[in-house]
Amino acid sequence: MNLSRRLALLGFGGAAALVAGPSGAAAGPGGPALAALSRRLAAAPRRRGFAAVPLVVDRPDLWDHEASAILLDYPGGPKQVWECTDIAAAWPNLMREALNGQVFAHGHPDFLAVAAVHGTAHLALFSQAMWDKYGLAANTRGVLSRNEMIVERQGVSPEDDIQLPDGFYGPGNNNIVSLQRRGAVFVACHDSIHAIARGIRAARGAEAGAADEVAAELTNNLIPGTVLVPSVVAYLAEVQRAGFTYAKAA
Repeated sequence: MNLSRRLALLGFGGAAALVAGPSGAAAGPGGPALAALSRRLAAAPRRRGFAAVPLVVDRPDLWDHEASAILLDYPGGPKQVWECTDIAAAWPNLMREALNGQVFAHGHPDFLAVAAVHGTAHLALFSQAMWDKYGLAANTRGVLSRNEMIVERQGVSPEDDIQLPDGFYGPGNNNIVSLQRRGAVFVACHDSIHAIARGIRAARGAEAGAADEVAAELTNNLIPGTVLVPSVVAYLAEVQRAGFTYAKAA
């Protein structure tokens, strides 16, 4: 059964709404509130052109406060925040399952999943160019040799049958890009970025440059669509104040 038919049977009308996701690809099904959020977030500024960033964020021009405000003000729901800390953990799979359950079983097309990412999981939010330049695969304890978390399974489509294990909605397609296409939002952590930069500086010495400069380059190379905040552990309090339920994804 295709997606439009599935949504029609759930009472959400005919054709599924398609919006431009962070990668420019068509998004999967979503209600009007989620589609509007995706458009507003895509239009919100992202601060990435840094030469150096400090250890502690203390000014609004160092983070994506406009996009954050849009996210916290989301009027749809339900809305859930996943704390993601371990690159080897199953958080992309758990977020996919939450989306499938909320949309297809519980009938909530405006369900919003947000990933609050820090720790080693934050490596997944950097471009492949940063993985290559700084050897970030070494920080994954052998789990990944490349950033496969930002690679969508070839040939999948939001029009896939939801029952296909290797289709767009199945466990064979666990990745950040597909989740973003479905409206999920990934929150990046300045504190984690700077910690990773300090680790690079310690391992490589002066040739790596100052930690503030490495952190700036990592920030400038976050994957498209991310929302940069000063500290994810602090931001978890903000999203819960805004009505998000908390889930721990390891």
